[in-house]
Amino acid sequence: MCGEGAVMERREQPVELVERLSGVTRERFLSDIYPRRKPVVLKGMELGACTTKWTVDYLSQAIGSKEVKIHVSAVPQMDFLSKNFVYRTLPFDVFVRRAAELNHKEYFLSEDEKYYLRSVGEDVRKDIADIRKQFPTLAEDIQIPEYFEKEQFFSSVFRISSSGLQLWTHYDVMDNFLIQVTGKKRVALYSPRDAQYLYLSGTKSEVLDVDNPDLEKYPLFVKAKRYQCFLEAGDVLFIPALWFHNVISEEFGVALNVFWKHLPAGCYDKNDTYGNKDPTAASRAIQILDRALKTLEELPEEYRDFYARRMVLRIQEKAYRNDYG
Repeated sequence: MCGEGAVMERREQPVELVERLSGVTRERFLSDIYPRRKPVVLKGMELGACTTKWTVDYLSQAIGSKEVKIHVSAVPQMDFLSKNFVYRTLPFDVFVRRAAELNHKEYFLSEDEKYYLRSVGEDVRKDIADIRKQFPTLAEDIQIPEYFEKEQFFSSVFRISSSGLQLWTHYDVMDNFLIQVTGKKRVALYSPRDAQYLYLSGTKSEVLDVDNPDLEKYPLFVKAKRYQCFLEAGDVLFIPALWFHNVISEEFGVALNVFWKHLPAGCYDKNDTYGNKDPTAASRAIQILDRALKTLEELPEEYRDFYARRMVLRIQEKAYRNDYG
């Protein structure tokens, strides 16, 4: 289980267990925990009736036949980069019962296929996910920890996962609480400072199988320090913005992610309904860098290499932090 301390996993990747704290007040969170910018599991939070009410039967009756769009995968490791899943639509009550099964009499791809629901807004291009709008009956059952100002709220994403489902490694640009309402999850996390070892494609890492990575393909991954915790019903994991996370549902489970804007509102892309687009200044900087690299192609290889290294040194000098702990 989670706790403080450090252990070593096979292949020598360092692992630190995420700190678990009980009875954390809003004041303590904001003054002591939040400024550290590290994940922490909050125990004993007052979450309302959801942790006892949200059974398969209750969810089926509460939502009924409302249609939901879901991810369906024939394999446990769902990968957004390779798109090894399909989208399908099912009545919610049918979906939740299938998601709770290990083997299915009715299925799309295979008898042991995995299901994943990530709630979205009515118009995914314009509307954010908000449990109060998409699932108002369920919203009455859950009490979201008010550890941020109301105007900072961005979205509340309702999630349901089959047992054994593993989601791709990625980061989000906003702080969030992962509220594990029912079931158990294992979460592996990686610090933003280890991004250089994670083989990024946009906001996602190419390394999906963090337990048995292909080190011939991803040799630097072993250098990334892994933080890990196991969430049980009623646990709340604080995931700071830019921290990579890879999640395995050890059981069928229901969760709610609550995202909030910790930067000034103008920093974020106004067209971002998922909360995963880089801040506008970061996007502009990357575009400028791409243009600079394109310009370097005008030089012979020896010169291109030399000036590229000078650019890296300048970025390190001007932009890198020296106080990462």
